[in-house]
Order: sequence, then structure tokens, then C-alpha cells
Amino acid sequence: MRQLTLDLGLAPLPTLEAFCADGNEAALAALRQWLQERPAAPLYLWGPSGCGKTHLLQAAAHALAEGGQRCGWLDPDTAAHPFDDGWSAVLLDDVQRLDAVRQAVAFNWLVNAQSPACGAPRPVLAAGDRPPADLPLREDLRSRLAWGPVQALQPLSEAACRAVLQRTAQARGFALPDDVLDYVLARFARDLGSLMALLQQLDDYALRTQRAITVPLVRAMLVEA
Repeated sequence: MRQLTLDLGLAPLPTLEAFCADGNEAALAALRQWLQERPAAPLYLWGPSGCGKTHLLQAAAHALAEGGQRCGWLDPDTAAHPFDDGWSAVLLDDVQRLDAVRQAVAFNWLVNAQSPACGAPRPVLAAGDRPPADLPLREDLRSRLAWGPVQALQPLSEAACRAVLQRTAQARGFALPDDVLDYVLARFARDLGSLMALLQQLDDYALRTQRAITVPLVRAMLVEA
């Protein structure tokens, strides 16, 4: 019988403070300004997978929630539902993958956010993997996303990736030796999203097997996967 172990390592919350802005300082500053000023024009973030777009949107949602505010969240994997007048903001993630139904919902949300039936306009934050003009979306949605500021995000350097992984491991309560980092970075996708998922998997496996995180442990985990 496999022994179950309590996961006492807590993943760090997706906050603005936890975001490594190395090379993406302008995008982070634009998001802080968006949270402070709540402009009518949407803020659109774009960049390749793993550059931190979802983290920033989740961080914005977390900041709003800390202030007691609710927001609408839509991505390709969430259920589509009508606009809620109680929302303080609208967040759209991975917009390039929205299907026809969710594109219609996203457009409806944007219209209601920018011209609400009651109250002031709600700020909109959206993210995708390419500039608005290149998005494979219906034209009216694409043009609304391009209406406001657009900020590009760049993938983190290897040094920044190492720092983020080590900081995340420390927050979860374990050390990530340099030789394990070398092994992982030499053999796996370098985008931060994939690396963070691998770190979660490695932490879970180490807890379950009651072993320290070493290169042999990584190899054993991959054999079982």
C-alpha cells in the first residue's frame, strides 16, 4: 500500500511581489498602474508561453480580492457565463485559444465593462501569446483588445529562472541543489511555466517517497512517470 504524506509545503501565492521582473519591468509597472488607476482602456500583455502572463493576471485577481473586490475571469478552460455587475474588473487569459463561444462571451464582457448598465467602467486586463493584431479572434474582439496599452513580456534568462526556482523551493520549505538545477535546465523546457510544474511534481514526489531532492530522485520520478 502506498503511504500518503501530507503536503506541508505551500506554493507561494501569485503576487506582484513574487513576480521576477527581470527584463519585464515595464510590463510590471504598467500592471501596477492599471491596479491603481483602473483605466477604461484595457491593458493587454503578450509573450511566449512561460513568460509570466498568467502569474500577473492571477496576481491582479489576488490584489483585487485582498481589497474585497470580485472580478470576472475567463480563459479557454473556464465555463462561460454572463457579465456580473458586481465585478470590479474583467480578466481574460490565453485569449488566442478562446473558442467561438468564449470569444462571444469575452466580447460581451468587454462591452459591459467599458459601457456598463450601472456604475463606472470596469478595468480590463487581458493576455495572449501574440500582439492583438495577430490574434486569431473575431475582428470586433481583437480591435477592443488593441484599444489600450500593449506590453510585451520576454522569457526569463537562465540566471533569473534559477533564482525563481530556488526562491519558490525555499518558500515551499526545501532546498534545490545546484546540481539538480543543472540537470533540470539541461533536459527540460526552459519556459518558467513548465519548470514550475516540474518543481511541484518533484516536491510532491519527494514528500511521498520521503527522500531528499537529488538528481537520482529526479531520475526515479521520471521512470515512474
